[in-house]
Amino acid sequence: MASSGQVSWKLEDHPKLPKGKTIAVVVLDGWGENKPDDYNCIHVAQTPTMDSLKQGAPEKWRLIRAHGTAVGLPTEEDMGNSEVGHNALGAGRIFAQGAKLVDLALASGKIYEGEGFKYISESFEKGTLHLIGLLSDGGVHSRLDQLQLLLKGSSEHGAKRIRVHFLTDGRDVSDGSSVGFVETIENDLANLREKGVDARIASGGGRMYVTMDRYENDWDVVKRGWDAQILGEAPHKFTNAVEAVKKLREIANDQYLPPFVIVDEHNKAVGPIVDGDAVVTFNFRADRMVMLAKALEYQDFDKFDRVRFPKIRYAGMLQYDGELKLPSHYLVSPPEIDRTSDEYLVYNGISTFACR
Repeated sequence: MASSGQVSWKLEDHPKLPKGKTIAVVVLDGWGENKPDDYNCIHVAQTPTMDSLKQGAPEKWRLIRAHGTAVGLPTEEDMGNSEVGHNALGAGRIFAQGAKLVDLALASGKIYEGEGFKYISESFEKGTLHLIGLLSDGGVHSRLDQLQLLLKGSSEHGAKRIRVHFLTDGRDVSDGSSVGFVETIENDLANLREKGVDARIASGGGRMYVTMDRYENDWDVVKRGWDAQILGEAPHKFTNAVEAVKKLREIANDQYLPPFVIVDEHNKAVGPIVDGDAVVTFNFRADRMVMLAKALEYQDFDKFDRVRFPKIRYAGMLQYDGELKLPSHYLVSPPEIDRTSDEYLVYNGISTFACR
């Protein structure tokens, strides 16, 4: 495959469009075609402009696939999202991205051979491995089976003490599914304990109220997660995570569950993050992990009072921000995507406008 330094960036003349004519290339994020029924909002909506474009020149209308394996996602059931489109638009090739990259790394075992895992594993002898992320099988931000494999693999590669800090979904999956997910992870952790690994759930909360804010919209969301995950402090304390979710669902849905911590018989939090520990944020999607990554990694941080800034070894499942190089360590390397539409436009001096 030719690299960016070897490829010719000259754009060939279009065989039909005359030079000097202004054209627009418009990418509609979230627009698509599906079965026309009462639950299809695009079908139900009044869309005269799009209808006229489609009906006015049907021979020029083409459907392209923007989900599943066609865009580097694991299965045909995986919905497309902003990342896979923004990253590889116009590349003309399929690049494994996000969840697919993680799947391949876990299946091959290469995730445990990489620099990121080696980095966090140096804390395994004396410290605790903390796993923070969305507990869901929605496949948009994270996947339950990936967490399960990471728990198993980490224990097999030296982790002796593991704590899970989960966030309930109810957005990419149905509200109320959190209980089943927690029961599944509790069963996995019980199996690890039978093998001599000190593995427990340490804290939890709903994704829209705890930790997973984005674009620096509301740092209080991240702070609520910080207090529970790092400090071991939350307004609600339970000795059992399944009981916690069931009880808190009486006052809020999955997305907005208030933060809670799991405590022992002495009412002491079982899993605060302290000096010498390792932390992995296991979401593969970036947007709702960047803020927490900043709080975990930046020495100079002023968005909220962290109270305590533990000396830890932190890695993301992937790198969440390529420009900020954040986090500085990650378990799975990002794809090397080149020759995208943006690159061709830049090399040819064509102005672009992005509105996201």
